Amino acid sequence: MWHGVNVVWPVDMPEYCTMSLSTSKDEILGKPKAVVVGLTGGMGAGKSVVAHILKSLGHPVFDADAVARSLYDRDDILLQAVVDRFGPGILHANGALNRLELANVVFADPVALADLNRLVHPAVSRTFSQWKSQEEMNGADVVFREAAILYESGSDQDCDVVWAVTAPVSLRLKRVCERNGWSQSAAAARMAHQWPAEKVNAKADNVLTNDGNVSLVPLVLSLLKDLL
Repeated sequence: MWHGVNVVWPVDMPEYCTMSLSTSKDEILGKPKAVVVGLTGGMGAGKSVVAHILKSLGHPVFDADAVARSLYDRDDILLQAVVDRFGPGILHANGALNRLELANVVFADPVALADLNRLVHPAVSRTFSQWKSQEEMNGADVVFREAAILYESGSDQDCDVVWAVTAPVSLRLKRVCERNGWSQSAAAARMAHQWPAEKVNAKADNVLTNDGNVSLVPLVLSLLKDLL
């Protein structure tokens, strides 16, 4: 504040010169920033069901887990970094990633799993940023980032709100075994690498219970109403 000085803006001064110093780049460029909602939950909780509901309502959903899987096929730099860390034994004879072998390695060693996440998640985040910018240009005011390990990867830091989908562990185990054809012990071992539901739910802004007793659609619509 300049005391005793009257500042007079020229009448024909361009609009951008009179904007507040707090004006954001998005406002200057005329691109409103979309609200980012993180969508997470443990294996078998039902976050993909919520994602399907959101898509059916016309909301853009970024599937971080699917993108991570696809990056191995189209990001040569990432694939080479993974091979450098875990060795050529994780590749098929044709040079493609042997996903089963990689899974066997990382899910048997917490340090290896953490190393893999450190390699993959920055690439996923870059892809998300590009996707979000495109969705904002298309007029989206809310976008969703679906990720099983949203908190573990630190991706929640890029979200304005987080929704967690939860269900009883016994029901989650049943769903995972039926979906993947796994044994209960195999499913339980894989689930043990994720945060427990209690920890996820405590950090989330909203929790949707998917135990089959209540339809998820009204719950999703109610949360959307609070956002829009």
